[in-house]
Amino acid sequence: MAQLVIFRHGQSTWNLENKFTGWVDVELTPKGIEEAKNAGQKLKGYHFDYAYASDLQRAQKTLTLALESAGHHPLSPVYNKALNERMYGDLQGLDKTETAKKYGDDQVKIWRRSYDIAPPNGESLKDTAARVIPYFESEIIPKLKAGKNVVIAAHGNSLRALIMYLEKMTPQQILEFEIGTAQPRLYDLDTNMNLLNAKNL
Repeated sequence: MAQLVIFRHGQSTWNLENKFTGWVDVELTPKGIEEAKNAGQKLKGYHFDYAYASDLQRAQKTLTLALESAGHHPLSPVYNKALNERMYGDLQGLDKTETAKKYGDDQVKIWRRSYDIAPPNGESLKDTAARVIPYFESEIIPKLKAGKNVVIAAHGNSLRALIMYLEKMTPQQILEFEIGTAQPRLYDLDTNMNLLNAKNL
């Protein structure tokens, strides 16, 4: 059996400012730093053989702080842009409330909460899954099948793609699934990648 823990980064500066962030490499807020440390408290007693994060510092710092807070022995994390947040294209950097005024609430909701409709020059959740899942299958599944434990810090939408895959959710189910900041989710998996248990820590 192997264990996989995934969690979203702590609050970022643009989360706080209510902006579309996507691939913009913003920092954690003081609250985000505390959230990351709190996530680590929930990971005390768990052992990981491998650690992964996206290519963005908010996920990387959350991972580092969480493992330190957990008292975990040092790991050499792998960072890869395949785990990056959904690319929001022309919406990146825009205030979410102002964007709704400009394009209309319904249009913005479609961009944010539809599975296969992308914002202008950005990615849909389907597009995001098309890079997250192949990376997970090639890089991480072999380690889980070998009985190794893995921890991943990433983003709301890259994790939605992963949760949809692991828990066999429909697009509608995953779009309604809320992913809190720095909330670890544990998966117990057998060596054939069958899901034995899934829960928030």
